[in-house]
Amino acid sequence: MKAFVAQIGGGLTLGQVLIRPSGGGCELRHAEDCAAATEALRVVKYNETRALAQTTEEGQFRPLKAAPTLRRGWRIMAADDSQLDAALNQLYPGAIADWYAAQSPTPPVTSYRDFTHRQSGMYRITTMLSDAEAAEVIRAVCAPARCLKRRLWSVTGLEPDAPPQKSLIPCLEPCAVLLESARQAVRAAQQEKS
Repeated sequence: MKAFVAQIGGGLTLGQVLIRPSGGGCELRHAEDCAAATEALRVVKYNETRALAQTTEEGQFRPLKAAPTLRRGWRIMAADDSQLDAALNQLYPGAIADWYAAQSPTPPVTSYRDFTHRQSGMYRITTMLSDAEAAEVIRAVCAPARCLKRRLWSVTGLEPDAPPQKSLIPCLEPCAVLLESARQAVRAAQQEKS
């Protein structure tokens, strides 16, 4: 956590969360609320942020916490690094650990092929997508409008995300949402053939 905190400086945006130093700790708020008056924002305790990350403004469930649909209108005060870590892990589970791992000269990245070859059961069929078909699914599911994580993994013929395209949160391997979309793409292709 210390390496991440050292990056905050005068302020840092992680996903849709603006983190700024405040009174020996940090204040977190939605990045789009950066200019909002402090008293205009609802106070959320650092250990109660999971509920904030669960639903969109419209009350819909957010299955992908890295989706650009985080609610606005709140602020969190983290008195120390431990509280900051707890709050961020509820907003973006695993993001700090993945960020730290991605700082390594050889980040632990798993390609689409390596990941899908480990699957069993209903996800085993995801290996049947060609590289071009997998790239199409990846472009759709991992688009900036759907996910803020910067994809470091890939499939042949598709480059990883460039740093300015996405947030600081790295994506080290395909997620369950991508895997389900790949499974559906295979099933759709199979139905089309029959």
